[in-house]
Amino acid sequence: MNTLHRITLADWKAEGRFFDYRGYRIFFRVQGMQDGEPLLLIHGFPTASWDWEALWLDLTQRYRVYTLDMIGFGLSDKPTDYEYSVVDQADLIEVFLRQHGVTNYHALAHDFGDTVAQELLARQSDQGERPKLLSLALLNGGLFPETHHPLLTQKLLLSPLGPLLTRVMREASFAKNMRRIFGPASQPDDDLLSTFWHLLTHNEGLKVMPKLIRYMVERRVHRARWVGALQSAKIPLKLINGSVDPISGAHMVERYVELVPNPNVTALPRIGHYPQCEAPTEVLAAYLAFRNR
Repeated sequence: MNTLHRITLADWKAEGRFFDYRGYRIFFRVQGMQDGEPLLLIHGFPTASWDWEALWLDLTQRYRVYTLDMIGFGLSDKPTDYEYSVVDQADLIEVFLRQHGVTNYHALAHDFGDTVAQELLARQSDQGERPKLLSLALLNGGLFPETHHPLLTQKLLLSPLGPLLTRVMREASFAKNMRRIFGPASQPDDDLLSTFWHLLTHNEGLKVMPKLIRYMVERRVHRARWVGALQSAKIPLKLINGSVDPISGAHMVERYVELVPNPNVTALPRIGHYPQCEAPTEVLAAYLAFRNR
């Protein structure tokens, strides 16, 4: 496993704090150069902000870095009686940025976080004052519903069988599914998978998975808005993609190149769905080259 740095979850939590959103506790971390450009990191499903730990020390040496566990994820509260949505997660992020006085920022997102970032990008054309997004880099994710190939487990979670599946889900089956979406030469170690499982099950997180995964339906409903945001973007965009990801790998990149004007793409040929974990050195290099242009 190609790793720049490793921050344990205990250390990650110790350096973080919580803030209130709609009466719920949301975990966040802010570190880096006091006068550095703000960089927002947005995690994916079903994990949390700790996904960025291998990039964290290098990014915080260059930028003022902001990240959080979205509601329903990681160390944040996971209310069962809650209307989870992409739009609400974007609202949460804007509240977070405003609380920290961030008026302009860059973003790096992954998986479900890509969709939240697409909503934040779309809002740049909406009326009203909000933190201004200056650039957006995306890792593997379902940017286009027509090229998103969910695992069987994801399909079942979205179905009426979802609540039943969460009651029988075990760490071994979760680990098996995660290994399927990593590259063959960049397989996750046991510590990584164990931490992912802990973040997923913390605060009884399995119970809310069927609600969280409804973002797959939202992607279809809001396709015109979210794909349109990429196509009409007035800011620099970057796609860094693990090619052998069965969910959103090379086949998604083909669609991206077809639909997005002047596509700026870095393909990682042997990497799967979690480039920031599987190939952090390559992801960092591609991101810094994008920012330095």
